[in-house]
Amino acid sequence: MSNQPSAIKDFIAGGFGGVCLVMSGHPLDTIKVRLQTMPKPTPGQLPLYTGTFDCARKTIVKEGVLGLYKGMAAPLVGVTPMFAVCFLGFGIGKKLQTPDADGRYSARQLFAAGMLSGVFTTAIMAPGERIKCLLQIQAHSSGPPKYTGTMDVVRQLYREGGIRSIFKGTSATLLRDVPASGMYFMTYEWLKNTLRPAGSSSSDLGVGRTLFAGGMAGVFNWLVAIPADVLKSRLQTAPEGRYPRGIRDVFRELMREEGVGALYRGVAPVMLRAFPANAACFFGYEIAMKALNYLF
Repeated sequence: MSNQPSAIKDFIAGGFGGVCLVMSGHPLDTIKVRLQTMPKPTPGQLPLYTGTFDCARKTIVKEGVLGLYKGMAAPLVGVTPMFAVCFLGFGIGKKLQTPDADGRYSARQLFAAGMLSGVFTTAIMAPGERIKCLLQIQAHSSGPPKYTGTMDVVRQLYREGGIRSIFKGTSATLLRDVPASGMYFMTYEWLKNTLRPAGSSSSDLGVGRTLFAGGMAGVFNWLVAIPADVLKSRLQTAPEGRYPRGIRDVFRELMREEGVGALYRGVAPVMLRAFPANAACFFGYEIAMKALNYLF
């Protein structure tokens, strides 16, 4: 049994935490993407969805409950290694810095380590997000679906534009994930230290407090991430050539046609999802880490 920090343990436990996050949060993620990317109504026309619950109701009526899980294969396959790399990157980020005499890191150090984890995960996250978003918005279009599944999206994107098309939105993903990941890990570690009983270590935190710290980390992560996430979703689901300058063109069009409020479209399902999904993620991570410490 060993409680020593280990990159391999961070990698494995982070991957398990990622699985817990996807399984618990994907339905609300589908609603978020559909709200963010729904077509702008013409004058006198009602919007496709009036809000979170209307989107959920219409999705279930039209596609069944499984419609809320559209595109889950891509994040499930991608998020497991992505969160493994995310927690690994955070661990490396901490090792590159010097803690205080009690072995604790400052909020600024934790934020910097978290930002490094966001850089690490982008290569996995960007194509996974592109595939997921394209599958999630298919219901907007009339006629037969363009894609039959995850691998069909990959084949068609590669045929249309090569690797560049699959990785479309990488810069936008970086813009979203680097500061958001810093906030994510800083919030979790700060709450763990704040909530731990006097005289105990943060690793001895109870189930309820671990869930609360993880859930609030998710909420603060998305408070930072949501504007960039809207821009990323628009960019990754747009037809080729619509935004030649990438995220800058998306931002200009959004401000011109819909205003600042459009940057927070989908915020309700994001926040509804953020707490339980990230509580599950960190709880899964802590359980896996304790099991690994017990076994090795």
